[in-house]
Amino acid sequence: MEHYEITIVGAGLAGITAARRLKKQGRSNLLLTDKSKSVGGRLATRRVADGRADHGAQFFTVRTGELEEEVQDWLDQGWIKEWFGEKYPRYTAVQGMNGLAKQLASDLPTSLHTKVVKLLEVEGGYRMYSEDGKEWQSDKVLLTMPAPQIIELLKNSEVEVDEEELKQLKNIYFEPTYVGIFQFREETELPDGGHVDVGLPEGMERLVDHRKKGISDDTIVSVYMEADWSRKHYGEDYVMSLIKEKAAGYLNWKQLESEQLKRWRYAQAKKVMRQPYVDLSGDGRLVVAGDAFLRLNDEAGRTRFESAYLSGKDAAAYLSW
Repeated sequence: MEHYEITIVGAGLAGITAARRLKKQGRSNLLLTDKSKSVGGRLATRRVADGRADHGAQFFTVRTGELEEEVQDWLDQGWIKEWFGEKYPRYTAVQGMNGLAKQLASDLPTSLHTKVVKLLEVEGGYRMYSEDGKEWQSDKVLLTMPAPQIIELLKNSEVEVDEEELKQLKNIYFEPTYVGIFQFREETELPDGGHVDVGLPEGMERLVDHRKKGISDDTIVSVYMEADWSRKHYGEDYVMSLIKEKAAGYLNWKQLESEQLKRWRYAQAKKVMRQPYVDLSGDGRLVVAGDAFLRLNDEAGRTRFESAYLSGKDAAAYLSW
C-alpha cells in the first residue's frame, strides 16, 4: 500500500499553495488529490469552440506582502497581467485562471479523478479510500474542499475529531452562483476592457467579454448572477432564460452561437471562519483549510483568491512542524 507523509484533499488554490509550500520546505512525500479532471477548483476556464471563458474567479486582488511577492514572480513569468483597477489592481491570468492553477501545480504529485470518500484512523495516521477503490495511508491529512463537503466526508469516516472545532466548521455557510456562458458570432458592445459590474439590472453581478479580456479568440461572454438571485432560483429549469432576459440590454441575442450554464453550489461563503486553518485532531494530523478560513486581521472579511492562498500557506506552515 502506498504511504505518504501528507495527503492534501482538494486541488483548488488553498490545496495547491499548501502543496507548493510543503514541497519548498523539503516535504517531497506528499500527494495532492482532487475529484475533478483538473486542478484549480474555482480557478476554472472552459473551452468554447475556438475560445475560452473563465467561469469561476475572474481576477484577484492583493492586500498582503506575502501574496505580492508571489504575484511579482507570476508577472515576471508572464502568467498573469494587470486587468483593471487603480487602488487595488485586478490581476487575471493570461491563459485563463485555470491556466494559472495548472502552472502553479505543474511539478506537484497530483492524483485527479480521485474522490476521497472515507478516512479510517489507524496507528500512525489515516487510511484513505477513494470512490474508485484506491487505498493508501497518510501520516497527516489536509482537507481543503468547501466545508459542507468536508463535513460529509467526516460523516462517512471513522476518525476522532474535536467536537467544538467541528461545530464551528458546520457554521460555515456557502451561497450558490449561476453563470451563463455565451458564444457570439460578432463582437459585443461591452467596454474595451471587457468588464462591467456597475449599473447592472437587479440580480446581476458582472459581465465579462473574454475576447476583450484577452484570453479568447472567439467572442465568449460570462454573465454572473448575484448570490441572492442564484439562491432564489436554484434548481429551476428556466434559469438560462431569466439570465438572458436580464442581459438583453447588453448583448445581441440575434448573434448568439451557443450557450452553457454553470452552477456553482459553493461559490461564496456568507459565514466564514476567523482563523486560517482548523486542527480537527488536536495534534496536527487532520487539518482543514480553504478560502473560507480567514486570518483574524483580514480586512476584506470575505472569501476570495487571497484568503485561499493565505489559508493554504498557513496550513502548510502548521503541518510542517
